[in-house]
Amino acid sequence: MKKIGILLLLSVALFANKAEDIIKKVNHNMRGKTLYLKMQMQIKTKNHQRSMELESWSKGKKKNFVKMLSPAKDHGITFLSLDGQMWQYIPKIERVIKIPSSMMLQKWMGSDISNDDVVKQSSIVDDYTAKLLSKNGNISTISLTPKPDAAVVWGKIVSQIDMTNYTSQKDIYYDDDGKKVRQFLYADVKKFGDYYLPTLWEVKPFDEPDHMTTIRIEDAKYDTPINPAYFRKSALKRFSH
Repeated sequence: MKKIGILLLLSVALFANKAEDIIKKVNHNMRGKTLYLKMQMQIKTKNHQRSMELESWSKGKKKNFVKMLSPAKDHGITFLSLDGQMWQYIPKIERVIKIPSSMMLQKWMGSDISNDDVVKQSSIVDDYTAKLLSKNGNISTISLTPKPDAAVVWGKIVSQIDMTNYTSQKDIYYDDDGKKVRQFLYADVKKFGDYYLPTLWEVKPFDEPDHMTTIRIEDAKYDTPINPAYFRKSALKRFSH
């Protein structure tokens, strides 16, 4: 009986390690050591549609800079995430605004993604515990639950991972009460150097069926040198132009 208990514990630990390894590989594909992205974003609601273009530069898990390119009225708006803090610069009023952690769930620029998504504030590796729920062919389903002291905005995330290239096919986000909030659908995986990245993302909130945000990644550059100046507060104004 004792042997069965030990084997069961070892099996549980093995599955936990497997899930963590999978998530680390997915995270590695999504971040690299450094990553430059150029993206088009389309926002569709019941009453209107609009398009945006933006660039982002990131290094590791704690440094991320985003710049709006279009439309013209939003050109030059910048965002910086640095060591757990986030700021926004608005050229029209020439003002830097610090975004509090309480606003990380707020919609970003009217889209269905959050401030947290844009600046990659949360880390699925550092902030969540991974558990393998099921495996069907090349697809593994993994649940991510927040670690006790993690400052995160989601109560749970359930991801379907394609094991052939360690990319996510679908992420479902839940609030603290276990209610589904939104889902990310990923498609059109492309290889950039040693990395695999879905280049088409669709974000759909469950409580607003008429809403959808589509993100198309036009360019991705991994592990290339990024000017350290992008990750200083002065970058908000300096690289706004």
